[in-house]
Amino acid sequence: MATFLQGLDWRAAAPSWVDLLDILAVAFILYVFLSIIKDTRAFPLLISLALLLAVYYATDWVRLTALRWLLSNLLPYLIFALIVIYAGEIRRGLTRLAWGVPLLGELARSEVAEPVDDVVLAASYFAQHRTGALIVFEREISLSTYTESGIALEAAVSYDLLVSIFQPASPLHDGAVIIRKNRIAAASCFLPLSLNPLLSTQMGTRHRAGIGVTEESDAVAVVVSEETGSLALMNAGSVELGLTPEQLRDRLRRHLRPRPGVLLGRS
Repeated sequence: MATFLQGLDWRAAAPSWVDLLDILAVAFILYVFLSIIKDTRAFPLLISLALLLAVYYATDWVRLTALRWLLSNLLPYLIFALIVIYAGEIRRGLTRLAWGVPLLGELARSEVAEPVDDVVLAASYFAQHRTGALIVFEREISLSTYTESGIALEAAVSYDLLVSIFQPASPLHDGAVIIRKNRIAAASCFLPLSLNPLLSTQMGTRHRAGIGVTEESDAVAVVVSEETGSLALMNAGSVELGLTPEQLRDRLRRHLRPRPGVLLGRS
């Protein structure tokens, strides 16, 4: 035994700095990937896929030939199906990653100035007067398809303009206002309704449209209920209901102004 230990080349067996760098790189990529998808609808399916892969490799160990053949034929199609079904989630995740990388994030943030205070002030007015409103903030993914469906304004965001647009007597009050780079790009825009069947009976058209546009892009939407006057915020296909104006302001600042130097902006 002593002769065997003396014959080992410990320098060859010890990990080099390249091996350590390789391990750190893989760990970093896995961390970033999990951080991106952990709050998305794709995360439970990813766990299921990981379990299927574990079963697939276990079948070779216990010699379950038929089950291994079935999984080997199904898994490639399942992976492609997940990519197609969750293309929107993947797109939002890559956008969040771009915002997190310091250079890309600074380039993106340099052209963005969110008129949060005016929007929150207008939303508070709408809530007090039970006036329905839908305001969408465009981020990295363009909403040109939806702005083209409305009336182009290209006007600076202001409390007075928002109140004027959503007055029931205004011809622009139906539909959404889309804000792009500190300006109202268009009003009276039509948005895609969420396809989530659980929302069809629980929420109205305005809320479903706000959720729908955040499912298709990385936009953030603010909705004021015409029936109850409650404030809601939509982001990444999820919704927060019953917010106070202060909570709405905090949420918007957090979603629209990622802190410099943070690797991944939480959205």
